[in-house]
Amino acid sequence: MTTRVLLVDDQMLLRHSLAIIIGDSPDVEVVGQAEDGEQALARARELRPDVVLMDIRMPGQDGITTTREITATPELAGTKVLVLTMFELDEYVYEALRAGASGFLLKDTEPDDLIDAVRRTHAGESLFAPTVLTHLVEHYLATPRHRAAQPNGLTQREVEILTLVGRGLSNTEIADVLVISIKTVKSHVGRLLSKLSARDRAQLVISAYDMGLVVPHS
Repeated sequence: MTTRVLLVDDQMLLRHSLAIIIGDSPDVEVVGQAEDGEQALARARELRPDVVLMDIRMPGQDGITTTREITATPELAGTKVLVLTMFELDEYVYEALRAGASGFLLKDTEPDDLIDAVRRTHAGESLFAPTVLTHLVEHYLATPRHRAAQPNGLTQREVEILTLVGRGLSNTEIADVLVISIKTVKSHVGRLLSKLSARDRAQLVISAYDMGLVVPHS
C-alpha cells in the first residue's frame, strides 16, 4: 500500500529536496505541495493525503492553525499531520500537539528516518525526534497541574504497554520487549486510547508521565 504525502513548506528548495527523498521510496509518494497554510488546507481537501508533512512557521496562515483545521475536518479524518521543525524547544511544537499533530521531526532528520516516520505516522503511530520528545515531556511536567493517579480500569498489561509507549517505543519494539504480537499491542493501545480518553498516541505519552510510569532523565 502506497502512502500518499502532501508537502507543506514556504521554501521551494526544501519542498523540492523532500520530494526527491520521498520519490526514492517505492511505497511513499508525493501527491502535492503547498507553500502556505491556506493552500495546504485546500490541497488536503482536494487530494485527501495520508500524511501531511507540515512546516510550522510560514507567512500568512501558519502550520498550527492549518494542522488544527485539517484534524477538525471530517472528510480528512484519515489524514495525519507530521510536523517538521528546526526548533527543539519551540513553543510552536507544543501548540501543534494540542492542534492534533501526530508527531514531530527535526528538519535535519536523515532521509531513511524521514521515510520511516512517514510510514509509521500513516500506520497510526506518533513520532517524535528523541530530543523533541524529551523537551516536550519536560514542558508538560513543568506545567503546574495535579499528577494523575493510575486508573483502576487499566489492566497490568495495559500499564506495561503504556509505560513503553511513554518511553517512545514503537508497536514493533513493544511487541519485541513483551514477546507478544503486534496485533495484540495495537489492540491494547486502542483500549488505552479509549480508557484514557486520549486523542492519539502523543497524549498517551503524556499520560504515562503524568501517572509516574516514566521518569524523565535528569
